[in-house]
Amino acid sequence: MVQEHDIVAIFNSIHRVMKAEKALKLARVEILLIPVPRQLSSDCGLAIRFASEDRRRVEEVLTREGIGQADYFRREGEGFGPA
Repeated sequence: MVQEHDIVAIFNSIHRVMKAEKALKLARVEILLIPVPRQLSSDCGLAIRFASEDRRRVEEVLTREGIGQADYFRREGEGFGPA
């Protein structure tokens, strides 16, 4: 589901995840809505996975749409580190 070096964006509410998903799909960014990986914690339970090379574009879309801050984590081996 999450490949090496993919980035997972975690939001603080399901509303923001859904709004981000819609905005990113409209901007034609390749994303996947996934359950938050067990190694990471989130109140909302859903996250957005995307390729690391799309990070700048994702941040631009989220900023433009006023969606707010997300926490970003990169897949590294068996775990995740800050991205």
